[in-house]
Amino acid sequence: MTDLGDFDWNHIRSFLATAETGSLSAAARQLGQTQPTLSRQIAALEADLGVMLFERVGRALEITQAGMELLDHTRTMGDAANRIALAASGQATSVEGRVRITASDVMSAYILPDVLHMVRAQAPRLQIDVIASNDIRDLMRREADIAIRHVRPDQPDLIAKLVQEASGHFYATTDYLNRAGRPKSKRALSQHEFISFGDTDQMIAYLKPLGIHLSDENFRLGSQNGIVAWEYAKQGFGIAPMSQVVGDATPGVERALPGMEPIMFPIWLTTHRELHTSRRIRLVFDLLAEFLSK
Repeated sequence: MTDLGDFDWNHIRSFLATAETGSLSAAARQLGQTQPTLSRQIAALEADLGVMLFERVGRALEITQAGMELLDHTRTMGDAANRIALAASGQATSVEGRVRITASDVMSAYILPDVLHMVRAQAPRLQIDVIASNDIRDLMRREADIAIRHVRPDQPDLIAKLVQEASGHFYATTDYLNRAGRPKSKRALSQHEFISFGDTDQMIAYLKPLGIHLSDENFRLGSQNGIVAWEYAKQGFGIAPMSQVVGDATPGVERALPGMEPIMFPIWLTTHRELHTSRRIRLVFDLLAEFLSK
C-alpha cells in the first residue's frame, strides 16, 4: 500500500470515522462536518488509492476488504494524531480531574491494572474511579465517562470503538481434570461440573449454538460476581469459561478442551461526546484503545 503520509489527513480521518461508526451520518456528527463533505472526502481517498473502501447495501455501508486493510493502518495514525493534539494543548502530566471507567469485574481486576499503570505514568494527577460492574451503565446519564463492554451501544450520541475481537476458552484446574477426566470432545463436556457466571439459563442458551449442550445439572455452583466464580474454578470445583488473556496467565489451570476453537467476543470502548473537548477523557480513552487493541 502507498505510504499514507502522501494523502490528505482529513480524507483519512473521514474514512476512519465512517468505518468506526458504520455510517456517514454518524461520522459527520462525530467530526462536526456535513454528510456531503464527508462523502466527497472518502470519494477523493478512494480515487487516490484506486480502490473501493465502502459498498452501499440498502441504506447501510459495508466496508470492503481493501477498506479493512486500510483501517488497520489508519487506526494507528488516528491514535498517534490524538496524542499529538493532546501534547499540543498541554502536557499529559498536567492533566487532572476524575475519570470514571466502567468494566466487568473480571476485566477490572485482571486486565485493567496494566493500562492503569500507563495512565499513572503519563498523567499522575488524574484520579481514576473504576466501576466494576457486569451491568451496562448508562453513559448518557453520566454514570461513567468510559465504558468497556462486549456489546455496541445503540445510542447515536455515543462514540463507540471496536478495539478487539477477543478470544476465550474453557478452563479447569489440573487437579480437577486429573480427577474428573479430560474431555475429548464438546459432547464430553456435558459430563462435567461447570461454574456459572451470572444467569445459568443465559449461559446454557449461549453455548448451545456452539455445539455444547449443558443443563442445570451441570451447574452446581456459581456466582453473579465473575471474580468469585473464577475463584471457584481455581479451587477445582469445575470448568469455567474465561478470556484467554486471564485464563492462560492463571497458575494451576489449563484449557479443558485445548483443541476446541476459541469463543470469540467483541470488546467495545464507548464514551460520550465530551471526548472531543475533555483532555482527561481523551487521554484515558486513547490509552485504553491502544492497550486493548493489542
